[in-house]
Amino acid sequence: MSFLGGFFGPICEIDIVLNDGETRKMAEMKTEDGKVEKHYLFYDGESVSGKVNLAFKQPGKRLEHQGIRIEFVGQIELFNDKSNTHEFVNLVKELALPGELTQSRSYDFEFMQVEKPYESYIGANVRLRYFLKVTIVRRLTDLVKEYDLIVHQLATYPDVNNSIKMEVGIEDCLHIEFEYNKSPSTTTETETIAKYEIMDGAPVKGESIPIRLFLAGYDPTPTMRDVNKKFSVRYFLNLVLVDEEDRRYFKQQEIILWRKAPEKLRKQRTNFHQRFESPESQASAEQPEM
Repeated sequence: MSFLGGFFGPICEIDIVLNDGETRKMAEMKTEDGKVEKHYLFYDGESVSGKVNLAFKQPGKRLEHQGIRIEFVGQIELFNDKSNTHEFVNLVKELALPGELTQSRSYDFEFMQVEKPYESYIGANVRLRYFLKVTIVRRLTDLVKEYDLIVHQLATYPDVNNSIKMEVGIEDCLHIEFEYNKSPSTTTETETIAKYEIMDGAPVKGESIPIRLFLAGYDPTPTMRDVNKKFSVRYFLNLVLVDEEDRRYFKQQEIILWRKAPEKLRKQRTNFHQRFESPESQASAEQPEM
């Protein structure tokens, strides 16, 4: 199954087929213009492999080139300075030496255990993306095709999440405490701020107002701090108290969002680390096969 195709003039069409494209999960991501795109989903440390197919549109044509390569790129784009991009990952595989193509060809490629240190992200001011880039080098104009991949970062998370409490009050008059209970079942993502009115009228001393914020209707990323020293993504709960004279009192509390790995993937990662970190496993691995 192919998800990378492009038209490069009347001569050659480039296509990429991932080796596990039939079984690999896909994820959605919004683009700058609000559209939703689907791309293959990868995690940190996973290999990326497949084939680059070059197909001639018309038989008998020839294509001279100065080399063919494929790159795996991790890149940060600042929207206020699009001319200045920052690459934090750039792996290159040379597929062909300079020469001439006279017929369709296929080239295998593999990037082993690729480090993907950050989560894919598109926001109002910045985009962090991973993509495969195929380049056919020519004397005048290179033929280039990019295809995006989505990367999710999985975090080590606590078994129990303590409640978050916020307090705001007017001395000798009013005191409100805000408590946010976070359970594993509410772990998800969001990038849209939602507003809720939790109370109207005169509060009673000691009154508790239970609230629950469902994040399933939004599309957040995990909390991201100082990504490549370029940007951060943080989430906050804001409590606003409005008195009868329309005076406002504010309290803010940061919350940390993290991505929980699927059960199957957690077991795979645990077994992987146990196998390569255990001294017994290392010792047995060094023994020759019988």
